[in-house]
Amino acid sequence: MQARTGDRVVTHGRVVGQPDRVSEIIEVLGHDGGPPYRVRTGDGHETVISPGPDSVVEHRDDARH
Repeated sequence: MQARTGDRVVTHGRVVGQPDRVSEIIEVLGHDGGPPYRVRTGDGHETVISPGPDSVVEHRDDARH
């Protein structure tokens, strides 16, 4: 998994009906874009995560930046 600042990490719910968690990557702490990542959730909470197999990175659209 590789990401850049501004990308989003989407962690899929583990049970039926549980919503996905979406976080914005604000800092890449790993080597060459790898985890761990410092992320910010929609409510402003910041934490460090190492996404598992239930997560995907959505790369930002560079054309917008």
